[in-house]
Amino acid sequence: MPNALVRKLEGYAPLEVSDRERLLNVCEKTAVVEADRYITRAGDSPKDVVVILEGLAVRSKLLRDGRRQILAFLVAGDFCDLHVAVLDRMDHDILAIMPCTVARISRNAVQEMTETRPRLAKALWWCTLVDEATLREWLVNLGQRDAEQRIAHLFCELQTRLQAVELTTDGSFGLPITQDELGDAMGLSAVHVNRSLKALRDAGLVSFRGRTIHIPDIERLQNFADFDPSYLHLRHGPEAESPVPLLRQA
Repeated sequence: MPNALVRKLEGYAPLEVSDRERLLNVCEKTAVVEADRYITRAGDSPKDVVVILEGLAVRSKLLRDGRRQILAFLVAGDFCDLHVAVLDRMDHDILAIMPCTVARISRNAVQEMTETRPRLAKALWWCTLVDEATLREWLVNLGQRDAEQRIAHLFCELQTRLQAVELTTDGSFGLPITQDELGDAMGLSAVHVNRSLKALRDAGLVSFRGRTIHIPDIERLQNFADFDPSYLHLRHGPEAESPVPLLRQA
């Protein structure tokens, strides 16, 4: 049965049966990283490329005074940093927000796959291009959109990405983050995040059901957020039968 990485990569380029089997093979040995534990730290020299198979992590930078900027949310199927196969040191942290099942793929295995499997190499290359496009979109989000639009745009992005790896249902998906963490990603205070979430909910753009976010009309939310999913370059996005858990307490 394909894992989240296989599902994600097949959203970029069709893979051979042998490519899928190879991906499953290199992801066979897994480990669980508990919530609030670092997967990698800035300054580390990791030997392997880490991929998230289950759970949620963040890419972040920590300032000397303790303030933090979250640079990306990493969902099932995401590489923590594919460039580690080339670079020697991490320049940022990867932190598990909820328990994460991860696989560590050796640099040699990544090199072998890119050199001998053209379709897989194309999909992996596509991953790096999408990561760069997503970072550009985040810069626009932080620099040009107001608070409600920023958060709405993030929800649209996550819904699209999670749908591609079959982790949404009828517009619902899980996002186990606190308001402080959302603020660290959106450049907002926790108070401002709280007000913005209330405004989105009161406008009927999103609702919260237990630990699940529900988007009743994704097109309406996309229009509000000025969200164009083309930067994610996904070719398909099947949905699953049940969403993953959403919000945890601060």
